[in-house]
Amino acid sequence: MKCVSIILIMLSSIFNLFSQSIEKPDSIRLPENLPSIYEFKLKSLDGVEISLSKYAGKKMLIVNVASECGYTPQYADLEKLSETYKNNLVVLGFPSNQFGSQEPGSNEEIKSFCKKNYAITFPVFEKSEVKGEGKSPLYQWLTDKSKNGWNEQEPKWNFNKYLVSEKGELIGWYPSKVKPFDEIINSKLR
Repeated sequence: MKCVSIILIMLSSIFNLFSQSIEKPDSIRLPENLPSIYEFKLKSLDGVEISLSKYAGKKMLIVNVASECGYTPQYADLEKLSETYKNNLVVLGFPSNQFGSQEPGSNEEIKSFCKKNYAITFPVFEKSEVKGEGKSPLYQWLTDKSKNGWNEQEPKWNFNKYLVSEKGELIGWYPSKVKPFDEIINSKLR
């Protein structure tokens, strides 16, 4: 019985490690020679190429999204957050089928789902990989401290969130359970 208790405590600790938000410590000074997030050009669900430099001067909340996930209702709050802070924030959605195959649709089906079910107006990009060897260049930047200055957290599930400052610096990573209007995110948007 004692071994079972120890194992449960260890599993709980591991779960908490993966469910905690991580933010850039103020003590970290980012080197000036880091690649810029503004160098990325990505295709929208419509196939239109969009440069992230378009969003310079605004914060970016980058979220890996999915249509068939328990967290999918966060789309509604992401849209509301986008509207609430539209003057200084852009939400960017990145569909991925890497977690439980919960985004099986084509880009056209994803676009239709987002419009019909959540009236999404924020940019949603082509389906891509957000973890592992095949991850997109943007997610390579978000998860490699040699590129972003401090963070190595890959998404653990759908609806992980990365917050980028208006200067293009990664300032936070938030797991799926952190809702878009959670104070930990909102305190950085006001």
